[in-house]
Amino acid sequence: MPDSVLVPPRPSDGSSALARRSVNVVAAVVVVGVFWLPPTLNSGPGGRAVGLALAVLVAVAMLVRERLPAVVVGGVGVVTLGAAAAGLTEDFMLATAWCLYPLAVRRAASARRLVIGLVAVLLVVVAVSGVPDESRQVAQWVVLSVAAPGVAWLLGTAVGRRLEAAAEAARVAARLEVAREVHDVVGHALGLLSAEAGVARSLPDADEAELREALADIEVRARVTLEEVQGLVGALRTSADAPGQGGLASRLQELVARTRAAGVHVEARIEVDDRVDEATSLVVFRIVQEALANAVRHAPGAPCTVAVESDGTHVRVRVRDRGPGAGAPEPGFGLTGMRERAALVGGTVDWADHPTGGFEVLARLPASAPGQVSTSG
Repeated sequence: MPDSVLVPPRPSDGSSALARRSVNVVAAVVVVGVFWLPPTLNSGPGGRAVGLALAVLVAVAMLVRERLPAVVVGGVGVVTLGAAAAGLTEDFMLATAWCLYPLAVRRAASARRLVIGLVAVLLVVVAVSGVPDESRQVAQWVVLSVAAPGVAWLLGTAVGRRLEAAAEAARVAARLEVAREVHDVVGHALGLLSAEAGVARSLPDADEAELREALADIEVRARVTLEEVQGLVGALRTSADAPGQGGLASRLQELVARTRAAGVHVEARIEVDDRVDEATSLVVFRIVQEALANAVRHAPGAPCTVAVESDGTHVRVRVRDRGPGAGAPEPGFGLTGMRERAALVGGTVDWADHPTGGFEVLARLPASAPGQVSTSG
């Protein structure tokens, strides 16, 4: 397989995990130190022991909020309500809201049910015990205790929806990339096989040796195609970039040679250097491959010209056949795939019937794709 699917590198999660743990520690220290310790320490000896134990339990829950989030949220909510009823905390559900946020990001429906349940329990506790004693404080505490989990839930669900949308966009992009790869590899190979079979069938007065030779060529091309498809599937399964076999120039020369072997007269001028990075090389190869496949399918027997040149900053591709032209066709999957591939590396592709006859594909691509670092001297 000459190249592999382009897959963006995956960033390391080590630094982000450390940052999340650090934020959890800070939040636990603030909530417990400000809202739990003062009322606990001002209570009697028995209440002080219970309050400290509950404060430690809440702090641990805030540190491990991403493990069993539904259980953690429910437990912290119940503990907070009970401690508030006993006058051991002034926390208006901040710890619960902190634990609720990651659950809302992951599972908005579950988080919504928990918020409703906690609010219901909160109202029951207030009605039964009248926490705290003064009516104005009761009203303030209830409002804040409902608002904190509500805000956490709204923020979490909003972030969760954005993450889901981004994940879906990534899945769509991956499916599109697979479709382009399959179309380019299989479509080009089948086009060449069809052309070779047509040449063999049209040989006048061919003897058995000539037919056997033609069939042997078709068998070799089919075997190479199978290997390319297997390599494509392997690259997609591992989601890793594998370097192409040889440079861009040699791969293009091999592609031109295979097209000539199918009975198509191809004039090629390939002048590229090692300053063309792998991302752009992949796109250049696929554009030439698809353009030649289109020539084989839609202009059988017509000669083709392939010109690929680089000047250090850009690569220019020109593929033209001398067939009947395409008129004004709607672009198919192959032409659309060319344009999409070029856009991925910051390039452009245009196509049209040539004024003197035939169909022409023109592409202009940066030698180094955005975000890529050249390793050449």
